[in-house]
Amino acid sequence: MFFTPRFPVFGLLLVLGSAAVAAEARRPNIVFIISDDHAWMDYGFMGHPQIETPHLDRLAARSAAFPRGYVPTALCRPALATFATGLYAHEHRTSGNDPVLPPAAARAGVKAPADDSAAVDALREKLISHIDLHPTLPRLLADQGYLSHQSGKWWEGSYQRGGFTHGMTRGFPQPGGRHGDDGLKIGREGLKPVFDFIDLAVDARKPFLVWFAPFMPHSPHTPPPRLFEKYKAKGVTSDFVARYYAMVEWFDETCGALLDRIEAKGLTRDTVIVYLADNGWIQQDNGPGFAARSKQSPNEGGIRQPILFSWPGVIQPGSRGEQLCSSVDIMPTLLAVAGVKIPANLPGYNLLPMLRSGRPTPRDWVLGENFGHDIPNVDRPEDSLLFRWAVEGRWKLILRYDGDAGRHTAKFAKEDRRPQLYDLLADPHEKKNLAAQHPEMVARLAEKIAGWWPVQHRKALTTWTP
Repeated sequence: MFFTPRFPVFGLLLVLGSAAVAAEARRPNIVFIISDDHAWMDYGFMGHPQIETPHLDRLAARSAAFPRGYVPTALCRPALATFATGLYAHEHRTSGNDPVLPPAAARAGVKAPADDSAAVDALREKLISHIDLHPTLPRLLADQGYLSHQSGKWWEGSYQRGGFTHGMTRGFPQPGGRHGDDGLKIGREGLKPVFDFIDLAVDARKPFLVWFAPFMPHSPHTPPPRLFEKYKAKGVTSDFVARYYAMVEWFDETCGALLDRIEAKGLTRDTVIVYLADNGWIQQDNGPGFAARSKQSPNEGGIRQPILFSWPGVIQPGSRGEQLCSSVDIMPTLLAVAGVKIPANLPGYNLLPMLRSGRPTPRDWVLGENFGHDIPNVDRPEDSLLFRWAVEGRWKLILRYDGDAGRHTAKFAKEDRRPQLYDLLADPHEKKNLAAQHPEMVARLAEKIAGWWPVQHRKALTTWTP
């Protein structure tokens, strides 16, 4: 009789221990793929008539795909900081790429990164310190035993500063550490550092996070000649456009190499993959650089980005059609995937229950903000606020603000200062401003924007009245 109760208790402990081990084994790996300066329509799965992206098309086919995804800012550094923190730029306070000595307007024509004064270096360090104030995705995953690897774009100092356990970027103040240094080699010079990390994590029996953010298709557009010649043979008359198209396919090839490696290691069903680009890019026909209404713009060419979530056997694949999605939804969703408690201050949605079931998500509108490329005040992002915008269903409202555009003042002076309202389903390229015809929708969306976050000492350039 004495020993009878002990065997069930011991058996129960074995069962509980086995369940804990099984739960650990079920914790999935996460691969976060981020392209750089890539337009929302420039994929096979988005219907581009010439660009070929077979590997991303294959990923899209097995993903919950949101063709109407958005990034809240149309510039790389604030977009990446949002991916890492789950916060809007006005919350993580990294609103642009480079801090400058105020007033930025007085520096028109001066290339900010070339100014290496001690004062600007102090501002760079202060800006990077913002990443220390927020729990980042790799930091929170580390608490669940994840190893993490950074490659590609990473502006916020070294990879350790963001909480990655492994990585490639040394970062400021190291020489060449502005936005990625050695990390920028990934993709263009193969994927060995990422493959080695995956092998290390598998051997250690640890779940892992891969931050794969290659400097592609970002300029310089230097694709392999075989791809450039391919697009010229397709009838692309502009060499500049052909090089950009070739860069997109080259980037797709790197994604294929990564997906194949995951498959070869037998990890596909145990790995969640998220894909999107940091901001848009429309290649000029007649020279290097981007066209208007793309990068740095609040128009669809700057902020719209298809978002993919793949987890075979768990996430229901299929296009989500007209459903909206924002990149602020990615971090809470990935934390839920990993079984991490989601911080209460994150503004995005945990989409995992809807991705599992195929049900519609709760997001029926998205909000965004665009700032100047340079940052005149690292503590007050509204000083360089140029646009805020809202999308609800088919409608989109853009409001212009009087923030400091610095050395890009002349460029933004050409932008429409009136409220801009577009019917995105009928007019996805925003050719017809319907604000005058639909004052009630202007007022409705303007109210959403006004209630989103207070903008001190900034005003819309024009108040519109019906």
